[in-house]
Amino acid sequence: MSVLVYIEHAEGSVKKTSLEAVSYARALSDKLSSGEVIAVALGSIAAGELAKAGPAGASKVIHVSDQKLNDGIIQAHAEAVAQVYKKMAASTLVLAKSSLGDAVAARLAVKLDAGLVSNVVELPDTTSGYKVRRSIYTGKAFADTLVNTDHKILAVKKNAVDLKTDGPLAVVEEIKLEISAENFATSITSTDKATGEILLPEADIVVSGGRGMKGPENWGMIENLAKELSAATGCSKPVSDIGWRPHHEHVGQTGVKVAPTLYIAVGISGAIQHLAGVNSSKCIVVINKDPEAPFFKAADYGIVGDAFEVLPKLTEAIKAQK
Repeated sequence: MSVLVYIEHAEGSVKKTSLEAVSYARALSDKLSSGEVIAVALGSIAAGELAKAGPAGASKVIHVSDQKLNDGIIQAHAEAVAQVYKKMAASTLVLAKSSLGDAVAARLAVKLDAGLVSNVVELPDTTSGYKVRRSIYTGKAFADTLVNTDHKILAVKKNAVDLKTDGPLAVVEEIKLEISAENFATSITSTDKATGEILLPEADIVVSGGRGMKGPENWGMIENLAKELSAATGCSKPVSDIGWRPHHEHVGQTGVKVAPTLYIAVGISGAIQHLAGVNSSKCIVVINKDPEAPFFKAADYGIVGDAFEVLPKLTEAIKAQK
């Protein structure tokens, strides 16, 4: 039986987290010899972009191009994915853990009578049943969850698997579905999207600043470093609370949780709420003039020094390297 992957897209491109989910599904299918990996995409997006799911591991992409699905209405997405899942006679649904993915997965678990495991970090252990490891307590521990249902839904944590890039382009098949009007009963009247070249949830590199930057007028140093690294910019909660930076840049347990390959924290002491939002990063670099800053205990690399001296030199060094 095939493995179906629900992929998300934004600004005309498939999200990297969804491509990671495709690679996870490919590895899962190979391990269990469960057939082909098929992706499903909803709403308006070019077929050429969807075909890029092939190198990540999908053999086919089912595209439901109904423009009514563009707004990401959860009920409609869940109904569309459920229909495709049944048409493909799939055994497992894989998706990226995200705000939209979490809401869709919960509804699909009910529609498909499926066991749902979120924050998945490894392939299932099938030596004794079907055991899935997931991250819990904001990355501080792991839990092994036994799934005993015929149908399974696995929401994969960002950066938990390596992205496969060596497969051929996927075949894209356009289909139409009959989605009842009641699934569009919810309507979105307006949206307020975060702006910026690279948005925090999708960023592979994040540069964040804290109160150690002393004021919003000094944020140019953060932005210059981020530009050289093709990174997104973030900030600590106190910085957004006092209005130095917009709230959508607040990184932490009560803000945006990130899991980039590289996280650079500048002038941030490392309160536990901030650490909870970034501890899934693969590499953490801390720049702080206080050698006793708690963040150094969680850092892979640390620089004890004045950010106003370190940042310009670091930015120039990266320019020279490029």
